[in-house]
Amino acid sequence: MSNYAKLCQEWSEKFLQMNAKELMEKLPELKDEGDYLTLYLFARKLGIQKETGEIEAMEDDRLVSNNTKLNVYTLFGYCKEYAALTGRWVPFRDLRGASPFAPAFQKGILEPLAATFAGHAEELEQACIQLGGTKLEHGDVGYELKSFDCMPVRIFFWDEDEEFSAQANILFDYSATDFIHVESTVSIAMEALYRLAEVAGLALKGSTFGMDG
Repeated sequence: MSNYAKLCQEWSEKFLQMNAKELMEKLPELKDEGDYLTLYLFARKLGIQKETGEIEAMEDDRLVSNNTKLNVYTLFGYCKEYAALTGRWVPFRDLRGASPFAPAFQKGILEPLAATFAGHAEELEQACIQLGGTKLEHGDVGYELKSFDCMPVRIFFWDEDEEFSAQANILFDYSATDFIHVESTVSIAMEALYRLAEVAGLALKGSTFGMDG
């Protein structure tokens, strides 16, 4: 069993000790649907079994990765009662506690995002639309996407030309670390990268963090 799988098992057990009513008060997007609590992550419906704490896909038959599961579990584990969107958009490095991880975020998220979609701006735009994104004015492609409803992200992409290589950026609402652990914002961004590439039908390029699938 990988370390990520062990973490998921530990978190599933922690989930069973959580108060579902309190979770739903903190996270109104969380819905009670029979044997499951459900929510969406980048437009994919996920269900958490009330009896086991296991996480399953509710509308497709694809495996739910450990990275995806940990994003859900850490949202539950770290969301503060007072957490609320601020409307203040910041790059990753400006999130509370994120600056030490900023160089790795650039290398492991933003550079692969730019490399994957270099020459494929149209595919990126269509992927953002399929994930329910709201178009923004900046960048060759700019969209606001919901990771979780409480944690929107803004994706910006500038395609390559004769003088410059492709560039990308991801902005977070400053409240993100009130909803989830700062290190988990990295895996939220990784989730965005995976989902966009998957929907666009493109292979990832560049050196990603390689989180356990």
